Amino acid sequence: MPDLLQSLLVLACALVVLTAWRRLHPRSFWPVAGYPLTAFSVRASWRKVALGCGLTKKRARWAFTLTPGALISTGTVKVRRRFRRIAVDTTPWMRFPLPTRHGWRVTVCLLEGQIPADYAEVAERLVHSWGVHAVRVSSPRPGRVVLAATIRDPLVRADQLPPSGELLTVTVGRLETGKPWVMDFRTVPHWLNAGATQSGKSNLANALLVGLAPQPVALVGVDLKGGVEFTPYTPRLSALATTRTEATGLLDDLVALMLERMGLCRTAGARNIWQLPPAVRPVPVVVLVDELAELYLMADKSEKDEIARTSTALLRVAQLGRAFGIYLFCCGQRIGSDLGPGVTALRAQCSGRICHRVNDPETATMTLGDLDPAALASARAIPSETPGVAIVASQDGQWYRARSFHVSEQAAEHAARMYADLAPSWAEITAHAPTTEFDPADLDELLTA
Repeated sequence: MPDLLQSLLVLACALVVLTAWRRLHPRSFWPVAGYPLTAFSVRASWRKVALGCGLTKKRARWAFTLTPGALISTGTVKVRRRFRRIAVDTTPWMRFPLPTRHGWRVTVCLLEGQIPADYAEVAERLVHSWGVHAVRVSSPRPGRVVLAATIRDPLVRADQLPPSGELLTVTVGRLETGKPWVMDFRTVPHWLNAGATQSGKSNLANALLVGLAPQPVALVGVDLKGGVEFTPYTPRLSALATTRTEATGLLDDLVALMLERMGLCRTAGARNIWQLPPAVRPVPVVVLVDELAELYLMADKSEKDEIARTSTALLRVAQLGRAFGIYLFCCGQRIGSDLGPGVTALRAQCSGRICHRVNDPETATMTLGDLDPAALASARAIPSETPGVAIVASQDGQWYRARSFHVSEQAAEHAARMYADLAPSWAEITAHAPTTEFDPADLDELLTA
């Protein structure tokens, strides 16, 4: 009896130590103690989990079976072995799970007739079967799927914004996989950012501004809230439009600037400004647009021509601006097809999509609906208690849950003042640009080429 008590005491102490270790330092606990136990448990329970999730297949096998024979005099049934074909459940072959920073991943070989979508449909079942936070399904090559399980939500806490990296590249947050959320304008030139009030949309713009402020780029603002959002950042902005009329003039300047850079590239025999020598390469321009819907809303018919002009100029910048160093980051609370065909055409040019919590399904559909239905469902499930969480169409062609680092208005204003000397004058940028009275036929020819 004393030996049993002693064993129970040792076991209780071990559990206390493991629990304290897990709470105080989960990063070291997971690879040393948590992962081995989890890996063996997942591997051992895979057959039951696959059967419960409907991932098995019936296959015919030859086997000896016991069949009842005649009733003998003793009252027992005489059985005999019979060789025949029977249907058995075949489980997809699973490799041994490999550890990741926030969980584990495992490769599964598909059975005949299966596709990765079959596993994506039961991802929620796998979450509850394994007791994890989320399971993501990907297919690196035909016949294989990778199940990436996340034990706990890595987006609960957001770290501080790291320093800027390469030109036009900013790490604005963290993906649900634990990897950094990087916005690279040279890879994805135009972004569409949708989100309701207090969803984190403005915070993402702050993070982007802080990351771009120390870089040799020109920042241009279009703030149709009367300038209340971007006016504090004026020291780092080369130009700021606060009304639709000012926005129309600014967009005309951008189109004229684009024409001037077209001529420069044509003369030098370059396809884009990045093929020009650094000495003559023009400064990149990042246009930050807030309240995109205000550019398209029409109170009466007298505004129709102005809206059409603004919409056309913005669309032309989106279609041709990438090669000439002009990039867009468009934000809005409400983005719907009812705003007109200009919004739909602009969305088609924005390969970067970010959807925070929204108040209506139409905005989520406009932002993510043509990418993946699962992304749309995840966007509509973002709770209001998690500002900054969004669904992001990443540069690798997949979508992820992500959360931007918290950047206060004070931090963004401080960055704008600190790097005010890096803001090129808008007059200098447009000094060599042709007048805004350009011939639309030239652009039409380029757009249809």
